[in-house]
Amino acid sequence: MSRRIKRMNPKPRERDERKEARPHQARGVKKTGPRPSGKPGSKPPRFAGERAERRPPKDRLERTEFERAAPEKPVEALLPTKVQTVTVTADENNMRVDRFLEARFPGLSFSHIQRVVRKGELRVDGKRVDSKDRLEEGQSVRIPPLKLDAPKVVGELSDAAQKTLKALKEMTIYEDDDVLVLNKPAGLAVQGGSGMTRHIDQMLEVMRDSKGQKPRLVHRIDRETSGCLLIAKTRFAASHLTGAFRSRSARKVYWALVPGLPKPKQGRISTFLAKEESEDDTIMRIAQHGDEGASHAVTYYAVVETAGNKLTWVSLKPVTGRTHQLRAHMAHIGHPIVGDPKYFNIENWQLPGGLQNRLHLLARRIVIPHPRGGVIDATAPLPPHMQQSWNLLGLDASRFDPIENAPEE
Repeated sequence: MSRRIKRMNPKPRERDERKEARPHQARGVKKTGPRPSGKPGSKPPRFAGERAERRPPKDRLERTEFERAAPEKPVEALLPTKVQTVTVTADENNMRVDRFLEARFPGLSFSHIQRVVRKGELRVDGKRVDSKDRLEEGQSVRIPPLKLDAPKVVGELSDAAQKTLKALKEMTIYEDDDVLVLNKPAGLAVQGGSGMTRHIDQMLEVMRDSKGQKPRLVHRIDRETSGCLLIAKTRFAASHLTGAFRSRSARKVYWALVPGLPKPKQGRISTFLAKEESEDDTIMRIAQHGDEGASHAVTYYAVVETAGNKLTWVSLKPVTGRTHQLRAHMAHIGHPIVGDPKYFNIENWQLPGGLQNRLHLLARRIVIPHPRGGVIDATAPLPPHMQQSWNLLGLDASRFDPIENAPEE
């Protein structure tokens, strides 16, 4: 049985002090418990505008699973020991086959997933598939017996590995025995791809524990997006945090800079998105219901502050988690995010002097139930290029609370 973590209720702080402290937490320091509420069973703050997306009462039992401190259950017990068939849910629509397995069975190694797919042991509607193929809601997936790979033996870290570990510690904005939250810098990929030699998933190799277990990604943000990235340090945490994302118990707030002034100043964007691939690029396009590979996507937005009606600081809350969702949605309403190389589509628009032509999108805050009770609440500061833009435009990040100034209905 795992050791339970005892948390102390933090001393209440004045409103102004709380707002000021969030963007400037000491990094690389191990915290004693989630912030701001350490009381087991407490729920994350509910964002304004969320009423339309509330889950039906029947899901209450599912949510309480993440709200109470539960004894650790071995992940091996969750893996299928014989062939089973499952149905792709609405939230899993358009998900890659390998990501589907990762989400359903946290702790499976990349090599094991690739092996069962390559050998044809996993079938979709009775047919062989590739790990990069995308699933559709309602499809039937045959899953073979699965097992965890033998853990790697942990040895002494090389000089290069020690430098990587130091880099991860410098990115850390929250850490406990089960969970790690990194402030991912813009330009660093979360996972590997074509020609990718350095990424977060590869860097986590240096954090294997005494049993050889490596921390696991439980969600992803784009390479050029900076900010909060949640990572599970144990299989137990991976299972619960993945479930929290699937049940939409996780709350995320992003900040962005866009041209013009969105009207109305707060609203809800609801579209279908589908992947469009070409020889040179892959983007998400606005699709129609029923289009092949189309997934429903919902985003709330709200204007936080304007800079002379030429540029606007917006707060974004994704309800769903589709690829490039925020970037595609803001372009769809005519206010693409400044510096976006894929979706900025305003002709003859000039970037104001002094602003860097880089993606101005920050995963500002994440609030999610802790696997052992309480709430994880982490906030990331503006990255250097966005801080430079905020300074030039006279915007002050410390004046606005990322929850209170989140989108509304």
